[in-house]
Amino acid sequence: MIGPEGEQLGVMSRSNALLEAEKASLDLVEISPTASPPVVKIVDWGKFQYQKMKEQQRNRKNAKGGDIKQMRLGLKIGQNDLDIKLRKIRGFLEGGDKVKIMIVFRGREMAHQEIGHELMKRIVESLSEDAIVEGKPVMAGRNLSVSVRSK
Repeated sequence: MIGPEGEQLGVMSRSNALLEAEKASLDLVEISPTASPPVVKIVDWGKFQYQKMKEQQRNRKNAKGGDIKQMRLGLKIGQNDLDIKLRKIRGFLEGGDKVKIMIVFRGREMAHQEIGHELMKRIVESLSEDAIVEGKPVMAGRNLSVSVRSK
């Protein structure tokens, strides 16, 4: 058990702990219920809740919520250009971002969607070491897209 000034009071019964909290006109708060014996602390409940809320706000502020980057490719992309795009995607993934890879079909390319699916399959296979694919490639209008995130 931990006292109001942060000193360790040792192991004591529940009734003794409640008496100590009453003497100090503070609350008895269970810090770690799964420990054996459970860890409790004598604190002011309002102040404890306020500090906990402020800590959560700081954690939320400091946490980076990985943006979604987008990489657009044409159906007739050359191998060198594709390698450059893949390198850029790997950079985004290392930075903690998700990447939406989008293959854009122009004009009569819509008649040959299987070529786009093959290209997407090649891209996903190249990124298999660095990324996890979230779902199957999806056609939305003239775009074939898939989202990937880092492992």
